[in-house]
Amino acid sequence: MGRLTGATARLAAKPQRTILGRVSAYAEEAAAFLRRRRLTRKPFARVYYPGGRSAAFPAETDAGRELFHAAAELIDAAR
Repeated sequence: MGRLTGATARLAAKPQRTILGRVSAYAEEAAAFLRRRRLTRKPFARVYYPGGRSAAFPAETDAGRELFHAAAELIDAAR
């Protein structure tokens, strides 16, 4: 038998390659999303007060640096 040509060749494509291509594309898109998200996230400390109120302190502020330092000491003490 001869080789498939034209429209017949397009119909005879291997289905696993199409599925693999789609999965790969979705995985690449998800990885790009996570990279973009990681770049825009900034570390902060959130403090919760009685009554449900909370406040966020960025790491660049004095209060944020003090909270990060205190948290690091607590983690070291727990080890």
